Amino acid sequence: MHTPGPHVPASSRRTHAEFDALSSGISDRLNWLRAGVLGANDGIVSTAGLVLGVAGATSSHAALLTAGIAGLVSGALSMAAGEYVSVSTQRDTEQAAVALERTELDELPAQELEELTRLLEQKGMSHDVAHQAAREMTRHNALAAHSEIELGIKLGAYTNPLQAALASALAFAIGALVPLLSVLLVPLAHAVPITALAVTVALSVTGMVSARLGQAPVVAATIRNVVGGILAMGVTYAIGRLVGGQLPG
Repeated sequence: MHTPGPHVPASSRRTHAEFDALSSGISDRLNWLRAGVLGANDGIVSTAGLVLGVAGATSSHAALLTAGIAGLVSGALSMAAGEYVSVSTQRDTEQAAVALERTELDELPAQELEELTRLLEQKGMSHDVAHQAAREMTRHNALAAHSEIELGIKLGAYTNPLQAALASALAFAIGALVPLLSVLLVPLAHAVPITALAVTVALSVTGMVSARLGQAPVVAATIRNVVGGILAMGVTYAIGRLVGGQLPG
């Protein structure tokens, strides 16, 4: 005998479109968070390398502070400019692809309907179901259907280049504050070991967070992150010592 499942109120049911929108929103937030963590990681490593490189060459607290601030500002601006150009290019490419799809829909509607049917069949639908779904989607919003299914682009949901640039700069600056504050808040005699310790802890945190977001093994990812940061600091400090020893007293 068939036992009916629990009744689900209509108000709590979700359509496939709602589930897709929810999934897309979560994915977008995770991508932004992952990018923020990686940007902060870049700020930590690059600024720490710069500060410790200068520390290896000089014992001047003013020089360390200047190097740290310069590294934070220049790095954040560089990240912002790179992200703005990258996202702008991606946005232009997506908009051009959508414009081409709009033209093809106007000029070749029958061929585009067949193409959408084939794409739905590739997702596991039978031909008849795929054809019917393609017809209904075309009647509802042909451009949106083709953009999402054929191009993988959600119509109108383009990434904002300015927003991406500001987020990238902010993430880098937050990461860069770790070595910079370590230099500012401790006596010069202890600046190098304290900065190295603070950076190691910060890299452990960003390594764990990025591994969680990417569903990667946490221990291995964290070790790689920390070892890479320590190596960068060690090399730049050694170069600073070498160059500093060659400078006139």
